[in-house]
Amino acid sequence: MTDSLELQVRTEIEALHEFFVGWFSGQLPEDAFEDRFLRRFDRDFLLVPPAGTLLKLAGLADGVKAAYATNPPFRIAIRNVRVQRVFGNQVLATYEEWQRFALASKPPENGRIASVLFERGEPLRWLHIHETWLPQTVAEAGPYDF
Repeated sequence: MTDSLELQVRTEIEALHEFFVGWFSGQLPEDAFEDRFLRRFDRDFLLVPPAGTLLKLAGLADGVKAAYATNPPFRIAIRNVRVQRVFGNQVLATYEEWQRFALASKPPENGRIASVLFERGEPLRWLHIHETWLPQTVAEAGPYDF
């Protein structure tokens, strides 16, 4: 595994979550949706959020698009990005996503760990994400200083 791959993975994960903050807070223009969000994903992308439901790309995109500028104080911090495995042209990575003022989550200050499967290329393409809540004691301890 190369340092450049780890940097590419970290940069991509952080960029997507910067989009979420900018989108939900209304800091991004509405025409940023296609380029900064939708283009990142494989058309067969799947998300398993902490609640355990299964979301295809169309459902995720509809929900994100409808939430434009609905949560101005929303913040995300990405921590502990790790490339776990490389399989030919696919990369499996894990990361922690910490949220503040997350109106759609209970509690609104929370943490989750995610596994993401990417297809390698320029740029990386998101194929699958599976998220799980961090243990309550870990999430309650924070830190939420972002």
